[in-house]
Amino acid sequence: MATGLDIPAGQIRRHVLQSDVAQVSVLSLGCAVQDWRVSHDGGEVPVVLGYADPAGYRAGANCMGFVAGRVVNRISGASFVLNGEEWSLTSADPAYQLHGGPGGLSRCNWTTEADGTRAVRLTLHSPHLDQGYPGAVDFEITISLDGHRLTYDMQARPDRETPINLAHHSYYNLMGAGPVKDHLLRINGSNHTPNGPDLVALGHTAAVVGTVYDFRDARPVGMADLDGNIVLDGGNGPAAEVTAPNGLRLRMWTNQPCMQVYNSVTLASHGTPLPGQEHLRYTGLCLEAQGFPNAPNVPEFPSILCSPVTPYHQRTEIEIAPQRAAT
Repeated sequence: MATGLDIPAGQIRRHVLQSDVAQVSVLSLGCAVQDWRVSHDGGEVPVVLGYADPAGYRAGANCMGFVAGRVVNRISGASFVLNGEEWSLTSADPAYQLHGGPGGLSRCNWTTEADGTRAVRLTLHSPHLDQGYPGAVDFEITISLDGHRLTYDMQARPDRETPINLAHHSYYNLMGAGPVKDHLLRINGSNHTPNGPDLVALGHTAAVVGTVYDFRDARPVGMADLDGNIVLDGGNGPAAEVTAPNGLRLRMWTNQPCMQVYNSVTLASHGTPLPGQEHLRYTGLCLEAQGFPNAPNVPEFPSILCSPVTPYHQRTEIEIAPQRAAT
C-alpha cells in the first residue's frame, strides 16, 4: 500500500463541503481537512492551518489536518503485549511509536464517496501487521458539514482484538493567521495524564489544579507550552471551548474520554501555507479528542482494545461560529 511521498500527487482527491455559512475542503490523503472557512463580518476567515497545494500533504509534516491512527499519540517502547504475545511496531524512534507509525492512517490515500456538498465518506482497509499491529481493520470515516458544525463519525471494524484510538489533528487559528496565544481556552476536564520527558504518558492520572493544564476556567493558550492529555469530566456540554478576539468561537463535543492539547510549540516553518498564513510556533491550537494515551501498556487506563464484537466508534462535533450565531 503506497503511503506519503509514494502517492502520486494527481491521485489525491479533494472534496469541498459547503453550507450557507462555511466551506471545508477535505482530501483523500489522510482524511485531511485542508481548509475551513467561516463567514464572519462580511468576509471569510480561514480557521485551520493548511497547505496551499494538496501535494504538500504527501510529506506528512506535523500531522497537519489529518486523522491519525491506528493508535494516536505515543506507545512506549514502540511495542505492547496482547494476550501474552508481544507486538513490535514500526517506528522511527525506539522510545515510542507516534500517531500510528510512519505509514499510519494519515499517510494513506483513502477511497472517497461524496454526498453532494454535505458530506464525504472515506474508507480504508488496513491489513494484518500494518505498522506492526495485529489484525486487519476496515476503517470508515464520514465528515459532514451542517451550518457551522463539522462532524467526524469514525468507525473501525477489526477481524480480531487489536488497539484502536483515532484523532483528528487540525491546527485551529480562529483569527485566520498569526499567533493564537490570546485565544481563550476552556476544557471540561479536572485531571490529566502526566508525561515523561519523551512526552509518553507515565501511566497515572493527576489533578490539573496547579498545572498548566488547568483550563476548567477559560484562560489564554499562550500562558505555557502545551502538549499533554486532559481527561474529560463528561456531561452534555461542550468538552472544549475556544474564543478569539475577533468574536469567533469554537465548541467541541465528543464521546471520547480524553483530549490532547497542543499549542504548536514545536511547529517550524515548512511547506507552502495557505495564503496569508505561516507555519510557526504558536500559530495553531490542536484539540485532539482521543482515548487514553499509551493505554496498551498501562493496564490501569481504560482499554482501547476493539474486536469484531466491540468495534470502534468515535463521534466528534466541532462548531466554529460568531458567538452571536452559535447554536
